Amino acid sequence: MNFKVVLQEAEEGGYIVSCPALPGCHSQGDDVEVAKKNIKEAIVGCLESLANGRTKR
Repeated sequence: MNFKVVLQEAEEGGYIVSCPALPGCHSQGDDVEVAKKNIKEAIVGCLESLANGRTKR
């Protein structure tokens, strides 16, 4: 599964990255590669959280 992400330079240095398809799914990194790795992990966590929420209903 692929998600589009938005990568922005942070004013204080490094990068902020978010996934618009998953509200609240954000991460950061000191460089582009680290930020991309971190958002992949954040997306997995967001999807797991959503799946767990659905199974508890």
